[in-house]
Amino acid sequence: MNVYSIADLHLSFSVGPEKSMDRFGGAWINHAQRLKENWQKTVSEDDLVIMPGDFSWALKLSEVGPDFEYLSSLPGRKLLVRGNHDLWWSSLKKMRERFPDVEFIQNDAKDYGSFAVIGSRGWISPDDPDFKEDRDRVIFERERIRLELSYESLGGKQFERLVCAVHFPPQAFSDLFKKFGVTHVVYGHLHGDNAFKTGPEGLIDGIEYRLVSLDKLNAQPQLLFKA
Repeated sequence: MNVYSIADLHLSFSVGPEKSMDRFGGAWINHAQRLKENWQKTVSEDDLVIMPGDFSWALKLSEVGPDFEYLSSLPGRKLLVRGNHDLWWSSLKKMRERFPDVEFIQNDAKDYGSFAVIGSRGWISPDDPDFKEDRDRVIFERERIRLELSYESLGGKQFERLVCAVHFPPQAFSDLFKKFGVTHVVYGHLHGDNAFKTGPEGLIDGIEYRLVSLDKLNAQPQLLFKA
């Protein structure tokens, strides 16, 4: 099994052309078709693709079907973590019943034998100048709890690799990564060359960080490792 990751698909099949990403130009022009072509050339049915958030512009679970039809047309296993724009996200029970061929993480984790994946949405860091104590603190602390619950759901089992998927830049959660023994962190949310420079990349304190926003990867799923 090859393990890939890509975030921020921002699909709009469910909501129509008014939410098309083409208006942002560059890497977003016709991005869904280019992603499909790259995915089909790269990912096999036995592979896993981890997608850390901002999958669809849909507002309700009842509306997101066309975007999942697109996803189901692509090979491999798919694992989703929530992003800040995933307003369609509902309870695990409802999502798993409606889309049984897709895996979701929310307060739990996925065990693939030699490796596992934990995750949460994450949130804006308290160090960010845009962080508002009365607006963001509760959400930030809740997402830390969600990540702890995700890890604890593995029951103390040890793995060769432990992947953490978060949507927001992960610096404020680095203490938890070290505590849990995370080996790989994948995240998205950042868009554009200037923003890309603000997120951690590469090996830091023994943890491999990868920014996998679709525009940074030019709509090409990135290989993390072979399991």
